[in-house]
Amino acid sequence: MSGRTPFLLIDAGNSRVKWALADEHGAFLRSGVFAHALGADASSGERQESARADAGEFCAPSAQEPVEWAALPAPGGAWISNVAGEAVAERLAALLDARWPGLSRTFIRACARQCGVVNGYGSPERLGSDRWAGLIGAHAAFPGEPLLIATLGTATTLEALTADGCFVGGMIAPGWSLMMRSLGEHTAQLPTLAADSAGTLVGAALARHWFATDTHHAIAAGSLLGQAGLIERAWRELCRAWEAPVRLVVGGGAAAQVTAALDAPYTRHDTLVLSGLALIAANDEASASKG
Repeated sequence: MSGRTPFLLIDAGNSRVKWALADEHGAFLRSGVFAHALGADASSGERQESARADAGEFCAPSAQEPVEWAALPAPGGAWISNVAGEAVAERLAALLDARWPGLSRTFIRACARQCGVVNGYGSPERLGSDRWAGLIGAHAAFPGEPLLIATLGTATTLEALTADGCFVGGMIAPGWSLMMRSLGEHTAQLPTLAADSAGTLVGAALARHWFATDTHHAIAAGSLLGQAGLIERAWRELCRAWEAPVRLVVGGGAAAQVTAALDAPYTRHDTLVLSGLALIAANDEASASKG
């Protein structure tokens, strides 16, 4: 594959698929997002709503390729992070085969060391591919800085990354939408709130008065402050343990809502996984050319 051939990068999460076409330097030429197929699971409707609610990003119809792919130049290969299961992997393979038959593809896996990041997991391969790619992207985006990376999607994940690129560990908790949905599904008298409807409840009024006087606001506020409290506590503990200022980096589908409730300085970055995939792709190509 030529060094000038663009890379196709795919980040298949639990709620949606984000993609980008990147040049050999990692710069994004085109990007977008599409929903998982209808019928993939019981939450597919919510997945589509979540994708549509992500302002400024393209949402393709279910079970169809992104319409923007038709205008893309043929990539030299696809690098994929998939944490959404085998059915999604098969759908992605079908989409790629339909558009670019025979396109090489690499489903990335976490490893002990890659692109300047060292994996602190006892079994490195058990770390999620999205978290691994995000760590690589974050280390490159903020070189020489200690980081706490908060990704706010179906799950909320926190990753502690030292200034020299050592991933020392992380946390996983239910995401904001999952917290609200679980209350409705597992209690007899509480409603089930989806992120799109709950998002309308989060604003200046709620931020001024968190103690709600109706059930819908109470669920949205309680779940939101649960997210914010987790992140703030983890950030303060990390700053204290490392005896240094730690940059808090926040991204994900619920970032806009959760950051509105944060009482800590943060940097917004929504393409860490895709950026990490671009670095992995460039590293793989460089290794292949030397071999």
